[in-house]
Amino acid sequence: MNNRVVLELAGHTVNVSLARVLVAAFIAPLDPDITELTDIKTAVSEAVTNAIIHGYGEDARKTVRMTLTLNDRTLTVEVTDNGIGISDIPTAREPLFTTLSDMERSGLGFTVMESFMDTVDVISTPGMGTTVTLTKSIHEATEA
Repeated sequence: MNNRVVLELAGHTVNVSLARVLVAAFIAPLDPDITELTDIKTAVSEAVTNAIIHGYGEDARKTVRMTLTLNDRTLTVEVTDNGIGISDIPTAREPLFTTLSDMERSGLGFTVMESFMDTVDVISTPGMGTTVTLTKSIHEATEA
């Protein structure tokens, strides 16, 4: 199955749950198991949250773009913002690193994404924005 959807979400945290539901609906025809579904929804939630909180500072006037692509049984999710960008990607990907400790942010967003997806790629330019690309192969359902 091959399919592609491009979505634009206002940079407001209420849209994180919408992103989770949308990705779940998008992959539903592949009949993912509950673990795959939960992993994907959690990783997408982290990527969209990062764009909204870190990229835009919760500015609902700004837009987060989420592109969902299925090629056979491989899901690719691109989450893009045009926010402040990341000046040091390797440091930002370190567990527990956060630029917003005063907001009680745990600094585990990239760690969670990397734990649940097959690959996580980050491209960012300070002052221009960030694109996080997540990929996950979805296994064939087995008959009981």
